[in-house]
Amino acid sequence: MIRYISSKNARILFVGINPHYGSYSRGVPFSNNKMFWYLLSRAGIINEDVDDLKNDMELKRIYENKFRQVYNLNFTNIIARPSRDVSQLRRGEEVSGRKRILRLISANKPSVVCFIGKVTYSKFIGHGNFKFGWQNDICGSKAYVMHFPIRGRALVRVRELRKINRVATNAKR
Repeated sequence: MIRYISSKNARILFVGINPHYGSYSRGVPFSNNKMFWYLLSRAGIINEDVDDLKNDMELKRIYENKFRQVYNLNFTNIIARPSRDVSQLRRGEEVSGRKRILRLISANKPSVVCFIGKVTYSKFIGHGNFKFGWQNDICGSKAYVMHFPIRGRALVRVRELRKINRVATNAKR
C-alpha cells in the first residue's frame, strides 16, 4: 500500500491517476517503472544517485524520508485502488478522489500542483478539453499538466519538470 505524502506549503504536489499493482505493493508511487524518479533527478527536483533510484529499498527510503522532509514535495493519486492500467478503472471512481484532492490543495496550499498525464487531469476536471502545460490556478496554487513519464521522449518531460520546479521554487521565496 502507498502512504501518500502531504504537508503544508509544499513546493510541488504531484497528482497521479492511480497506482500500478507493482508500485502499490512496493509502497512507492511510480516504482513499477522508475522513469518518473529518473526524470525528477535529471530535472534537478531531487538530488539522488540513479543507482539508489533503481534499488527498491533505497527508493522507498528516499520516498518515505526525503521526498517531503528534504525536497518539500508531496504525492497523491486521484484513485488509491491499484490496477494494471487506466482501462481497468470504473466510471465515477474518481469523484471522491477529486473532492479529496481539492480539500488537500485548499488546506495545504502547494506552490504548484502537477498532474501527471492528461488522463489524470481530465478525471480531475471532468472533461478533456485542455492542452498540456499551465492551467487555471486551483485554490491559489499554480496547476500544470505534464506528459505521462513512461511514454515518449524524456527530454520533453525533463523540460516540463524544470519549468515546474522554477515556478515552485520562485513562489516559495
